[in-house]
Amino acid sequence: MGFLEHHKKFIDATEKGIKWSNSDVQSFISTDPIHGPVVENARKAAKVAVIGSAVGALHLGGTAWRYSKSPHGAVLALGLGAVVGYTVGKEAASHYYQLYRADTMASQVKFLEWVATKSEGRS
Repeated sequence: MGFLEHHKKFIDATEKGIKWSNSDVQSFISTDPIHGPVVENARKAAKVAVIGSAVGALHLGGTAWRYSKSPHGAVLALGLGAVVGYTVGKEAASHYYQLYRADTMASQVKFLEWVATKSEGRS
């Protein structure tokens, strides 16, 4: 069984109309005190990683443009800055929220299963 076959129900979740919001995460925290906080912290870490990606891209792309005035160099630096900024932001947030201590994938799967049962009206 391949990776996509195993996770197909989660990949197709948006096509089935399964959506969630921050209030769903808060409800999940109240129902599952073990996996709930991990899901919330993983979402916070993802936001930090996106911010790090934007900051890294703008900084490195801007620096490359300032000193070289080369469009292709600035675009490459923009991409590299985004990757490095994302990685640094994700690692920093992972350590700050202590996500290295938890199985974030298992928590995300529990949350997605909870959202699926809630959207089917079984919860």
